[in-house]
Order: sequence, then structure tokens, then C-alpha cells
Amino acid sequence: MESSSALRVLIYSHDTFGLGHLRRSRAIAHAFVASCPDARVVIVSGSPVVDRFAFAPGVRTVRLPPVTKLSDGSYASAGPATLARTVEDRTAALMRTAEAFRPHVVIVDKEPAGFHGEMLPVLEREAARGTKLVLGLRDVLDEADRLAPEWERKGAVEAMDRFYDEIWVYGLGRIHEPLAGLALAPDLARRIGNRLVYTGYLRRELPEARADRREPAVAAGPFLLVTPGGGGDGAGLIDWVIAAYEADPGIPLPCLVAFGPFLDAAIREGFDRRIAALGGRVSAITFDSEIEVLMRKAAGIVAMGGYNTFCEILSFDRPAVLVPRTEPRREQAIRALAAERLGLVRVLMEEDGRDPLRMAAALRAVPGQPEPSRVVVPGLLDGLDAVVRRLHHLVPEDADAPCRAMS
Repeated sequence: MESSSALRVLIYSHDTFGLGHLRRSRAIAHAFVASCPDARVVIVSGSPVVDRFAFAPGVRTVRLPPVTKLSDGSYASAGPATLARTVEDRTAALMRTAEAFRPHVVIVDKEPAGFHGEMLPVLEREAARGTKLVLGLRDVLDEADRLAPEWERKGAVEAMDRFYDEIWVYGLGRIHEPLAGLALAPDLARRIGNRLVYTGYLRRELPEARADRREPAVAAGPFLLVTPGGGGDGAGLIDWVIAAYEADPGIPLPCLVAFGPFLDAAIREGFDRRIAALGGRVSAITFDSEIEVLMRKAAGIVAMGGYNTFCEILSFDRPAVLVPRTEPRREQAIRALAAERLGLVRVLMEEDGRDPLRMAAALRAVPGQPEPSRVVVPGLLDGLDAVVRRLHHLVPEDADAPCRAMS
């Protein structure tokens, strides 16, 4: 049982695919404990690599039985149990954690009812206790014609209306309004609109580097960083970049590819062979839990345009080329094209053709691209400050007393 006097926040991060939910939750948790060192945060995550990340004092993690997302968009258990049994086990773990931790605030990342409804029992019980419930949404979910049937099937709008005291959108309405395309009845739209808070994007800071950290040799000079996030769906981006170096020996900067921990092993072996033939112009690593250090050092970034990578591009003010995926969601493409219209990044769409020389031209141009900071967008990176303010607004004064004393 946690001390009754400490501010306690439970963050649910379902994490069925990639690293995005976990890394967003981690940034928010670290902001909370930085604003109030007495605070305690528990992140409940389904990520199989949660133990490869360092967390600030006051933040701990509980790992849920993992599930995996298949190529057709469906899900399966990552272990021997059936998916239904795995969801039951995850729900039980969530209930045990909430019972022991007794949070003042629960923040649910992206899925209003949780994966396959697994958060509903927790939401029911915590709402009855008077716990403040927050739904955190990234700036873009998907196109409305895809999102609406998915959320109807999941009962997401009903859960959003029934349980949540506030809905935090980690972005700006000027770039995208994630719920705008849902056909909501006027009363429902008004209720949800009254709870909606656009925070701005979540600024990222450089982590304190580990004492045993070893930098790739290419990082000693100017280089381009190619990062497909977790890597599970990043093979197309990596292939296109390697093909550009194969087709154009004159690309001025070498590049470092961070494959990501979820890239298929056989595909990676093929990439390794092609990289070895390029004579040092391209190098690769599997994974770096302190990828922010490499982003800050890079002369430019080539990425797919997931939420966290976009926040890091803005935070570290790096020229970037985004190659967004469009399946099974158009989330990355919506974000990337909106950012390009503002002049924050350059976008290459695979649907316009994967000519290696087209990528090569973009790589040649990166050092001359303006940094995102050349474009003034009010509130663009205010997200962490905003969520900390909202947190202190929500919690009881007795729990928040040590934090208020600091301010």
C-alpha cells in the first residue's frame, strides 16, 4: 500500500505494437515527478521491452502479458494462451495494481476502454471511488471514416462520455482535431467538447547518458539518423534509404540506421549485407533506449512520422524528412502532411513512387533544410507544462499539498 499523503498517478499504456505509447507515457510520468518529487507514478504497460528503459525516481512499471498486432490489423497473444485468456490475465493485473496503488488520477493512453475493453472494470471501480479519470489522446488517431467504425465497435465514445473527467489531446487543433470527424449527437459533442484540452506537443529533453554509453563511430561527425521507431513496420523506409545510397555514391553525409527492436530478424540480415557493401557510408544499430542523444547530434532525421519521433524532431530542432506509413492507419500521413504545410518538415509519400534517386535528392537536401524553429507556432511544445498544470488542478488539495508548497 502506498503512502496516503503522496500524489499517486496510474498511467495505462496498452502497447500492443511499437514503442509509441510507452515512450509517451514515460515522458508524462517524468514530468509529473519532476514537478513534485513526492509524487508516485505507476505505468502499466504491455510493452515487451519496458525493462530496457530507465525511469526517474518515483516512477515504476508493471508489465502486462504481451499481445501482438498482426499484419492484417488483428491481434494475437504473444504467449501460448489464447487472446481471450490473455485479456483476462491483463484485466486481473490491472485490477490488482489499481487496488494496491489507490491512485488519485488514472490516465488512459489512447484507448478509452482499454485493449479489448480490459480497462472497463478498473474505470468502473475508480469512478465509484471518486478517482479522477483522464483520457490522453495523441494529436491524430486516424481518418474519420476509419476511426468512427472502429470506435463504435469498441464502445469508445460511450466509455469516453461515461467515465472521463478530462480528455487531453497531446497536440494543437491547428494541426489536427482528432475527434472532429466523429458524427456525435449535439448534446454528446458538447459534453465531450467541454472536457477537451489541447495541450500542445510533449517536449522531450536529453536523458542523462549512462556511464557505460558507447556512441556509434559515425556519430563523431555530421550524419543523418534514420529511425523507424520500434521497427516493426519500418522495413520499407530502411530499404528506400539504403537503395538511395546504393544508387547515389555522392550523398554527402553518411547515415546511421536504428533498426528498432521489432524489425524482423531475416529482413535485418538482408539489410546488414547491403549495408556492409556500402563501405561505411551507412551503418546500423539495433536499438538505443537513449535515442534522443543521437537525434540531438544528427544533422538531420529521416523517419516515418510517429507521434514521439515528431515530438523529438521539434524538441531537438532537427531538419527532417518524413516517410509516413498509410496502413493500417493514415495517422502518420495526416500528421506529416499537416506539419509540411506549416513548413516544419519535408514529406515523401511512398504512393508517389519509391525511386531511389528521389530519396537520394531528399537526403542531399537535408543539411540545407530550415530547422522547425524557423516556423513560429504558438504553444507548439507546451504539452508537458500543460498536463502538469491539469494534473495539479484535478487532484485533492491534501494529496497535492507538497507539490503546491514547491510552487
